[in-house]
Amino acid sequence: MKILHTLTLAAVTSTLLLATPQKDAQMQEDIKIGKESAMMLAKELGKNMKAHMKAGGPLDALNFCSNEAYDLTDAVNKKLKKGVSVKRISSQYRSEANKPSANEEKILNSLQSLQKSGVVLPPYLVEKVNDQTIKFYKPLVIDKPVCLKCHGVVKDPKLKNEIAQRYPNDKAMGYKMNDLRGAIVVTIDKSQK
Repeated sequence: MKILHTLTLAAVTSTLLLATPQKDAQMQEDIKIGKESAMMLAKELGKNMKAHMKAGGPLDALNFCSNEAYDLTDAVNKKLKKGVSVKRISSQYRSEANKPSANEEKILNSLQSLQKSGVVLPPYLVEKVNDQTIKFYKPLVIDKPVCLKCHGVVKDPKLKNEIAQRYPNDKAMGYKMNDLRGAIVVTIDKSQK
């Protein structure tokens, strides 16, 4: 009986693999676009954040985040292929611009549950929204102590006051090392190509 089950499973699996080479190739292309787009945004934001942190510390970095990060994200979006867009989301967002949609929130909650269960987070997730649209999620984890200057327990009273003034509804503090911070989301809408 076990051999029959194994043979049936092998036959079904190979049939599925043989039946979907185009879908698999398209998925690989979508993943490639997702990785490249997410990396482009991460590199641009990281490079600028590092420069501002070095030049003026956390207050200068906060100025960059509140005054320039969204313009930089728009500039990255203009460089992407037609139908491709990138953004950052978080359940504990600082700015309303990073608030996830209801379905994005479910994805973040799933990642959070996995992490709390001791599972190593995957480098990315792919969600099929519909026949024309997919979303590529790159989890963002607090992996540098410098991130905690603004997103951990903020001890500097001047910095804490500045954050409170700029973001009165801030939810983005209290993190610890290796906590899930959110995700970069790349939307690929093939109807716009």
